[in-house]
Amino acid sequence: MAHEQALAELASLLGARLSRTQAERDLHGQSETWFAPTPPDAVAWPETTAEVSAIVKICAAHHMPLVAWGTGTSLEGHALASQGGLCLNTSRMNAVLDVLADDRLVVVQPGVTREALNHDLRATGLFFPVDPGANASLGGMAATRASGTTTVRYGSMRDNVAALEVVLADGRIIRTGSRAAKSASGYDLTALLLGSEGTLGIITELTLRLHGQPEAVSSAVCAFDTLEAAVDTVQMTIQMGIPMARIEFVDETVAQVFNAANDAHMPEKPHLLIEFHGSEAGVAEDSRRFGEVVAEMGGADFQWATSTEDRNRLWKMRHAAYTACLAARPGCMGLVTDICVPISRLAEAVAETRADIAAADLTGPILGHVGDGNFHAILLLDRDDADEFKRAKQVARKMAERALAMGGTITGEHGIGLGKRGLMAAEHGAGWQVMGAIKAALDPQGILNPGKLVPQPGEGT
Repeated sequence: MAHEQALAELASLLGARLSRTQAERDLHGQSETWFAPTPPDAVAWPETTAEVSAIVKICAAHHMPLVAWGTGTSLEGHALASQGGLCLNTSRMNAVLDVLADDRLVVVQPGVTREALNHDLRATGLFFPVDPGANASLGGMAATRASGTTTVRYGSMRDNVAALEVVLADGRIIRTGSRAAKSASGYDLTALLLGSEGTLGIITELTLRLHGQPEAVSSAVCAFDTLEAAVDTVQMTIQMGIPMARIEFVDETVAQVFNAANDAHMPEKPHLLIEFHGSEAGVAEDSRRFGEVVAEMGGADFQWATSTEDRNRLWKMRHAAYTACLAARPGCMGLVTDICVPISRLAEAVAETRADIAAADLTGPILGHVGDGNFHAILLLDRDDADEFKRAKQVARKMAERALAMGGTITGEHGIGLGKRGLMAAEHGAGWQVMGAIKAALDPQGILNPGKLVPQPGEGT
């Protein structure tokens, strides 16, 4: 009954911008991957920070769970209302509030997507570089500390968020960070909130760092006979100091998928996809030096994507790899998992993962952001085969354990959400309990995205 009272108050506040229809609840109860649907009790569409604050105060007064929703593209169940309650959809908070070109900053609401922002910035000579592939909302990207194909040059959300406005679990509105280039003023609350997955507060405004649009861009794709040769090429390129904007790895299975989905005519071998940004002379020199490394490491079928159209086609193909892999096994679902290891252990980690997938008799294409040691396995599963799902979860757990044994992390990009919460103690030890203490201090009722990321009271002690 407490939730009914909360929903009545929310309806009075929001009117038609609160929905309890089954269609909307079902839409916001789904995820991009293997999690079972968990519809919220209702969906709200706020338009201002003040409305978010009022919504949070109502939920707090009635102990009602509250889960923020951006575009729903996360892969570990981050935005699922696993304990019911309210889904707060930020898509109507989609304004670019201020472009501070002289400071290379932009202020946006959380519902702005990365593609929409860069479209707005075209005339400024600036762009926002973090590219996780999906056209995610910037609020969601901050909440999950997203990264992606360009991280090797431009960094992740951690490096590109200067300041935040956040509504806390009691409805208070705080601002973290500033427009200055640096600060030595107190705890870094911005860094704390980045990657907190909506468990500590609701992001309602972001100040983002921008970069100059490169004068010249050059992309290429090249094949290798072995996975090890491809990864060794990445390591040598990094050690030589050749500045890459992107360097991606796909295995031979993904190359087959690309050929089927895009008529790509790629040899069915491991490939690297690379891009350079800079001046005309700089890009030409970087491309030449990289070509020499590829030749030394036995790479072949080297193809440059010289036109904008060819480059866009290449990266669109890479970003659509997940859906293309799903289409390769009609009717399947994907259990997508990622790990990140020191670059010196990457080839070993990928090879052992491939062996695990083969031993489990699974189909699991591998691809990733090899420039920063991060790779993904897309385990393609029959929705009705419980044993296949069990084997896939065992492979995913082995991957995570291997990453920790190699000095890496259980996730470099996808985050924790529901899917990897059970591995947090193994990575963080007593530090996981510290995270739980921070959560309890800022959200003592546990209403913000409950059941995710941090330990429940008494768990793991």
